[in-house]
Amino acid sequence: MKSTKLQDAINEQIKNELYSGYLYLSMSAYFEASNLPGLAHWMRQQAEEEQEHALKLFDFLNQRGGRVELQAINQPPVEFDGPTAVFAMTLEHEKKVTALINNLYEIAVAEKDYPAQVMLHWFIEEQVEEEAHATEILETIKMLGETGQALVMMDRQLGQRE
Repeated sequence: MKSTKLQDAINEQIKNELYSGYLYLSMSAYFEASNLPGLAHWMRQQAEEEQEHALKLFDFLNQRGGRVELQAINQPPVEFDGPTAVFAMTLEHEKKVTALINNLYEIAVAEKDYPAQVMLHWFIEEQVEEEAHATEILETIKMLGETGQALVMMDRQLGQRE
């Protein structure tokens, strides 16, 4: 890898992806404690996906002869104010990740790193999906409410995510 600026930014993004996984795992634990196993399962799947994203960046750096430097990950929140708050936080977090990915892409363009640009296209498309999923679930919870049979049904539906 020629550019240390891009390498440093990718290392930072590896940390951010690992934090995302940590955040979603914390949300999963919250839902487990709240007796919402389907929402817990959905968040756990989300956490695993974020780990995969981190490893994709990790592997890319290694394949390009770069140096992976793992960084400390902050502790995520432990308590949340219900499903609506969790998915509102999820959407805001995904918007933040989108901005970080866009910034990485801008660095790759400025550095004329074409392989990085190609790899980052995948992340850009992935973020469109991530924001859409979080928005859809958030809006559904807002319509249904956080209590009663509708939430139980939604919990069961989200528990079927593979």
